[in-house]
Amino acid sequence: MAAVRVSSRSGLPSLLVYLGIGVAMGQDGIGKIGFNDAELTQVIGYAALVVILAEGGLGTKWKEIGPVLPASAALATVGVAASVGVTAAGAHYLIGLEWRQALIIGAVVSSTDAAAVFSVLRKVPLPSRVTGALEAESGFNDAPVVILVVAFSTAGPVEHWYVLLGEIALELAVGAAIGLAVGWLGAFGLRHVALPASGLYPIAVMAIAVAAYAAGAMAHGSGFLAVYLASVILGNSRLPHWPATRGFAEGLGWIAQIGMFVLLGLLVTPHDLGDDVWPALLIGLVLTMVARPLSVVASLLPFRTPWRQQALMSWAGLRGAVPIILATIPMVNGVEDSRRIFNIVFVLVCFYTLIQGPTLPWLARKLHLDISSEAADLGIESAPLERLRGHLLSVSVPDGSRMHGVEINELRLPAGAAVTLVVRDGESFVPLPATVLRHGDELLVVATDPVRDAAERRLRAVAHGGKLAGWLGTEEEQRR
Repeated sequence: MAAVRVSSRSGLPSLLVYLGIGVAMGQDGIGKIGFNDAELTQVIGYAALVVILAEGGLGTKWKEIGPVLPASAALATVGVAASVGVTAAGAHYLIGLEWRQALIIGAVVSSTDAAAVFSVLRKVPLPSRVTGALEAESGFNDAPVVILVVAFSTAGPVEHWYVLLGEIALELAVGAAIGLAVGWLGAFGLRHVALPASGLYPIAVMAIAVAAYAAGAMAHGSGFLAVYLASVILGNSRLPHWPATRGFAEGLGWIAQIGMFVLLGLLVTPHDLGDDVWPALLIGLVLTMVARPLSVVASLLPFRTPWRQQALMSWAGLRGAVPIILATIPMVNGVEDSRRIFNIVFVLVCFYTLIQGPTLPWLARKLHLDISSEAADLGIESAPLERLRGHLLSVSVPDGSRMHGVEINELRLPAGAAVTLVVRDGESFVPLPATVLRHGDELLVVATDPVRDAAERRLRAVAHGGKLAGWLGTEEEQRR
């Protein structure tokens, strides 16, 4: 918890703090703990990545990623292929690595890290198109990269490229189908079956997400894609007690990140890194300044994305623990020079995360892509009233919401929905039609089942557009 506080106050990326803790506990640090079990690290890293992808998917808004799904898919496939090729060429010709090792490094570092992207982007107010594309890309591209790394790390010659592409396409298709199916069935069940305690909903949601990964992996599909898509479906299904579920998922995500980063810090041996620092910095320079921009431009060419957004997306290709975890695959498979591959990836991730993460908000402002002046969204929690066929909506009015100054009757909720209670400055009262809402108010809205979604859309529309939302078109935008 102290490390969380230090990273948030200092501006350092959290992964560096936790990696530092692991290194300090290791054999070259004050802890003197000898740890070199790459296989255990890989297993725990995979488990942590499942939780991180689930947490990221639960917080991804469909209205943001829906319009940019084709662009995100292109970044996660065409972009990854371009990045692997350019980075591997740089590692082969500039550093002198054999092609197998160069391709492994290119594949390992071409995946943007879900934990890093989710944690940074949700603090930077960017246009929804940019945020949605980057979040979806980070959720999608782990799957093809894992397949590539495993293929390059397998003993014997690499399969023909068309066979490899076919395997990737099949695994992605199977994982996507299972993830969508599990997510839809899980959301349907949670919305129609009232659990006896509100604390069970967060556990059920995370259990469904993990089950999606297990089902995808057992069906020889991409479990990582399955868990992300299932979580996106769950996160956009307006499930009961949603704020509690999000808080629970965020807590698990923090535990997964901390444990994973500390373990990776334990695995590294600092005194062995000296000879690999300059190769790592050079490969990272090729990746950051050449491979990533080329992959973004090539992927987004059909979508006519403005150059400023492309520039930001090129710089926002953040790496984190995922590349370091993937670098354990060649170690487990006994690939020649696998320890050097791990060291290069470790140094590259640490150095360029320290450069890219803190400078991303500055670059967004310079490119005039900062949208911090837009209205804040509402926090709405739903609890089902099974016997009454209705819902209780708990609505918070945050700072920046345009619901401030709106009278109760100006909300114009649909018939069957009404504001029954307002909590202000610790005191609750039944509002009158002329009661004016303020920042910090908490509202209790009762809505019958048929109008529940319409009532929530109307509340969000007013929060973004004020009392004139219906006439200004904000309500329709919110619906989309």
